[in-house]
Amino acid sequence: MAEPLPVVRLKNAWHSTHPWIFQRLVEKPAQRPKPGSIVDVVGVDGVWIGRGFYNGHSRIALRMLETDPDVEVDAGWFSRKIGEAIRLRREFLRLDDVSNAWRVVHSEGDGISGLVVDRYDDLIVVEFFSAGAYRHREWIFNALREHFPGCRFHSFADEHVQKQESFDYKPTLGTQPATVTEHGIHFRADPAGAHKTGFFADQRENREWLSRLCEGKRVLDLCCNTGGFGVYAAARGASEVVGIDIDAAVLDLARENAHLNKVKPRFIQADIFPWLRDAANNGERFDVVILDPAKMTRDREQVIQALKKYLDMNKAALAVVKPGGLFATFSCTGLVSEEQFTDMLRRAAFYAGRTVQVLKVAGAGPDHPWLAQVQESRYLKAVFCRVLD
Repeated sequence: MAEPLPVVRLKNAWHSTHPWIFQRLVEKPAQRPKPGSIVDVVGVDGVWIGRGFYNGHSRIALRMLETDPDVEVDAGWFSRKIGEAIRLRREFLRLDDVSNAWRVVHSEGDGISGLVVDRYDDLIVVEFFSAGAYRHREWIFNALREHFPGCRFHSFADEHVQKQESFDYKPTLGTQPATVTEHGIHFRADPAGAHKTGFFADQRENREWLSRLCEGKRVLDLCCNTGGFGVYAAARGASEVVGIDIDAAVLDLARENAHLNKVKPRFIQADIFPWLRDAANNGERFDVVILDPAKMTRDREQVIQALKKYLDMNKAALAVVKPGGLFATFSCTGLVSEEQFTDMLRRAAFYAGRTVQVLKVAGAGPDHPWLAQVQESRYLKAVFCRVLD
């Protein structure tokens, strides 16, 4: 018989299906479990509600995992959950037919709060966003080994997450890159040397869709990172591709990705604001302009400032789109809603004196599912436009 789990009681009635329960709604246990412990949760009336991760140090005190009293949250539970997530990708979405790079587990979207797993060929990248996922990492690694025999692991947690969730985790060192393929285009995924997981599989469908419109076109890829959109465009027959990023390290990877595909985009290290100002003043115009900046903020208090940055960036980028040209603009700031982002685009077009016709609004690929009651998992916004005049 397993030992009884610690019990955590709520202060108020709870009727939500959202898996997060905040600290202000939870009574402090007499003996506080360690951050990330699995606990039984009972309502203010003492009636059992479910099981989840408890963290007395985090703003999110409880991350609910299971609401069936007969189901234990143990190694077998993690194995089943991860197995279900992989079957969705392999059997339903048939992602192996398209790519050997896809998201394996998307946190709440796959029922494991605070866990993100990406697959890059034989390399499995695990990112911890909660003390609970971190505390049970060996169960997670073992479950992943069942489905990816012989795989390599790279694991990490951002410093701000470790501080918020009260755990210490040093990232894997010395991980060698993997080579991945999607829609016939090749990339190096280097989680030890580039931003975040080393490659952004969330843009797979967006890269493919836009690249099919780039043949014979002059393309500008702003905040190009490791060259995803630019390399796709060049491989699909763009007449010229220019990629701009301020980070020299990611541009080295972008050039390597171009070499893998035997294409020759021109990558320039620069701050996009002065570069765009000079380009506009010199009469430079592009048939396709892509703007995909890094996350602007993790702080709800800074959302207005983030929207101002997006406004300035989009206004500057619109100035170098040819009349009738395409403009693809993105936001991966989860705290900025789709409505806020499209309203920002409306204002940017007004201030730039351009008429923008929206062709398509999209997000991350289907390997990044989100629950209807957990909008926080829906972070990526993609807007594809024509600039009419």
